[in-house]
Amino acid sequence: MGGAMKQTFQLVLIKPTHYDDDGYPITWLRSHIPSNTLAALYGLADDCRRRAVLGPDVDITVRPIDETNTRVRVDRIVRDFRRSGGKGLICLVGVQSNQFPHAVDLARKFIEAGLPVAMGGFHAAGCLSMLPVVPPEIQAAMDMGVSIYAGEAEEGRFDEVILDAWNGTLKRLYNYMDDLPGIENAPTPHLPATALARNEGKKSSFDLGRGCPFQCSFCTIINVQGRKSRFRNADDLETIIRENHKQGITSFFITDDNMARNRHWEEFFDRIIELKENEGIQVSLLIQVDTQCHRIPRFIQKADWAGVYRVFIGLENINPDNLLAAKKRQNKITEYRKMLQAWHKVGISTWAGYILGFPGDTRESILRDMEIIKKELPLDILELFMLTPLPGSEDHQTFWKQGVWMDPDLNKYDLHHRVVHHPKMSDDEYYRTYLDCWRAYYTPEHIETVARRHGSVKGRNPAEPAQFMTMFKIMFEAEGIHPLEGGVLRLKYRRDRRYGLPIEPIGVFHWKLAIESWKKIRIYAKLAWQGWRIGQKVKHDPRRHEYMDLALSPVNDEDDKLALFAETAGGGAALAKVRNEDLARAKAAAAHNQRLEAAE
Repeated sequence: MGGAMKQTFQLVLIKPTHYDDDGYPITWLRSHIPSNTLAALYGLADDCRRRAVLGPDVDITVRPIDETNTRVRVDRIVRDFRRSGGKGLICLVGVQSNQFPHAVDLARKFIEAGLPVAMGGFHAAGCLSMLPVVPPEIQAAMDMGVSIYAGEAEEGRFDEVILDAWNGTLKRLYNYMDDLPGIENAPTPHLPATALARNEGKKSSFDLGRGCPFQCSFCTIINVQGRKSRFRNADDLETIIRENHKQGITSFFITDDNMARNRHWEEFFDRIIELKENEGIQVSLLIQVDTQCHRIPRFIQKADWAGVYRVFIGLENINPDNLLAAKKRQNKITEYRKMLQAWHKVGISTWAGYILGFPGDTRESILRDMEIIKKELPLDILELFMLTPLPGSEDHQTFWKQGVWMDPDLNKYDLHHRVVHHPKMSDDEYYRTYLDCWRAYYTPEHIETVARRHGSVKGRNPAEPAQFMTMFKIMFEAEGIHPLEGGVLRLKYRRDRRYGLPIEPIGVFHWKLAIESWKKIRIYAKLAWQGWRIGQKVKHDPRRHEYMDLALSPVNDEDDKLALFAETAGGGAALAKVRNEDLARAKAAAAHNQRLEAAE
């Protein structure tokens, strides 16, 4: 009775979403893609709690909120703080450029209520690493009272922020961009079961490596996470899997920008295979790889054995001139068919990113390339993006130095909106071409083609790609957003509108919402029925295993007749270069054999 009562420090971790075109946060009842940043920060915060970094007399409570699947109720969070004594910190984590305006709007409300706020993520880190001055939007946030954090939070750095918040001495800027931490043996990224339950399929995510050695000019990874790779080890991986397995989580998105360049990839796959064979712990994995991964001995086979069911590939473009302009030299279009066929043969679904709007593009060339991809590459899902100078990329830095116009509304920097002028297309033509590419790839005919390619492999369900392609089409057609921002059942709240936009009268808002919902339901129903019929048609075709088309045909000397190489000067030159290299190697081998025979 005589002992001092424990105090409470509340740590609220919010991964913000961004606004739709009407100014409402994009939130779902269930989201598709779990946040790795939120899992990593929760793991670090939970470690701080266990180590009692604020002393034995202070309880640290940690609450993660992923706004893609949970409404942020500022009033309730403020009320909880005041009930527990008012000590704590609001952390807006993993804030990307398109999420920055909404994150600032949330921060404004918390600061007005007297709560301290810290904000980190790719926007702040990217700008501070690539620009010689602090951008005005970041300076304005700091002037408002937000503490900006740039960099990663391992190696005790999160401890410092929590201690400063406890002592009321938060700095306006924490800049660790020149000193990136190691992540081996770092606290395990994880989330509580209550948070994971809001992800569709109860997935989680984690990283096994950070950093990338390549130099793609449109990429922010290399300037935020560095070009020197840092890795976790196989024991870290096992711990992550075991902790999640206890909560019933066995499906994971490994967020490494390129798993194939993680030098421990084989150790990781072997450890997962051991857990499956020895203890029956079986996982499903989604990984990201480059276009040269098929050339690594055993990589695809072991990925299959380890439980990889889907790979995301940075295809980016099929025109070598565009790839060269973006410094994407590691992508060789002469390897695309071999690589995609290798994944197809083991039954792993391929999802590829594809960028539109390179300086040499025209409407005609872009739409032509869409048809080439559909006909000649055995690709499943194509994720289309507009070439965007994201803050933190070399492209953004170059435009900033040259004074090139870039849209000042950061909310549009989601790769789904035009934010720069194109040198060969008008603004309207450029955006219309982007929309038409979605429609061109996701036609009922092409959905059936992809389903038949799946159905040709024994043991695969052709209805699966039809379902996913239909889902992408629904998000694009009904919701008007990029499919990667999609989820299950959109939630929209009248008062959660962008700062500066009017709050609509309750009757007007709900009338508009009702009309909008009715239109969406009709699109959902029509496309879902269409996709289901396509999947069932192919699934029950008795001759589906006999299917063959140009994309599945073996790579051979007749490839120079493919439009992939014949339609562009860069494609023809790329194939000619490979042929010349093959011929030179053959000649060298023949000369070497002749010398051996002469010596004998």
